[in-house]
Amino acid sequence: MAQVEHSITTRIDAVTAIPPTHRMPVPPAPRSVKIELTGRCNFACAFCARSHRLREQKDMDRTLYERLLKEMREAGVEEIGLFYLGESFLVPWLPEAIHYARHEAGYPYVFLTTNGSIATPERVEACMRAGLSSLKFSLNYADAEQFSEIARVKPRFFKGIIENLKAAHAVRERGGYDCGLYASYIMYDGAQAARMRATVEEARPYVDEIYALPLYTQADLVTEEEQARGWRYTAGNRGRYDALRDPLPCWAVFTEGHISWDGKLSACCFDHDGRFRMGDLKTEPFMQAWRSEKFQDLRRAHLSGDVRDTVCARCVSYG
Repeated sequence: MAQVEHSITTRIDAVTAIPPTHRMPVPPAPRSVKIELTGRCNFACAFCARSHRLREQKDMDRTLYERLLKEMREAGVEEIGLFYLGESFLVPWLPEAIHYARHEAGYPYVFLTTNGSIATPERVEACMRAGLSSLKFSLNYADAEQFSEIARVKPRFFKGIIENLKAAHAVRERGGYDCGLYASYIMYDGAQAARMRATVEEARPYVDEIYALPLYTQADLVTEEEQARGWRYTAGNRGRYDALRDPLPCWAVFTEGHISWDGKLSACCFDHDGRFRMGDLKTEPFMQAWRSEKFQDLRRAHLSGDVRDTVCARCVSYG
């Protein structure tokens, strides 16, 4: 069985904690960056504002991707996530992207989150062979009925996600790949934990860790239709359910970079409409954008605990 150096929750908590070294307007390079190979997704989940199509959703230029990875690694970035708001398994050159990150750019840890629908054994093995360090399945549905209702996809595809997760475990064990396997799910309301019990127990033997996430407001892009479901939203981005952080200061502003498919550096995990853009990495270096005056002003507001006059106001004050 593969040896997993660190649990995924340990890594998540390290990023969301905002260490003293990064709790400042001009922090060093973030330890972790998520880069969007594609803005496209084959689901239209009710909890995700991506389905509103508030910005273009295309694939990243491969030359831009390779330049950015080299540049960020030289700046000190240690972990690279090959996803942001889209489904990266839609990208034909995903295994090549992983290989480049590990073996050309030199990242010690390359991670990926997927909805699991097209993470077939063949594609997963190609990714693991390329050097993928961590693969997480977003199991955000308790059963086929909830899957169809939330993901807006035919219920028969739910079984395929579970089978792909199990197959990923078999691929790893058979090939001896050093890749962590994980799963997460969203706590939509007080009943979701009980509703998820059977699916969680079915998945547990095939993953190294499974954990819950709160339901985010997606930077306050929740619609009236979604609110009418009676779901329990949490303001800001507070990390995972069992280790919630304070909404302010938001860790995403200090410890993790987020790059959209078109090369824009964002201050938010949920920049579905482009309002959180802090720089254009097609025209300026990563560290210049990371330490831009615009980004510094936003961090100062977060450190003061008052973001009322910033792009973060609606997200943090929600509810």
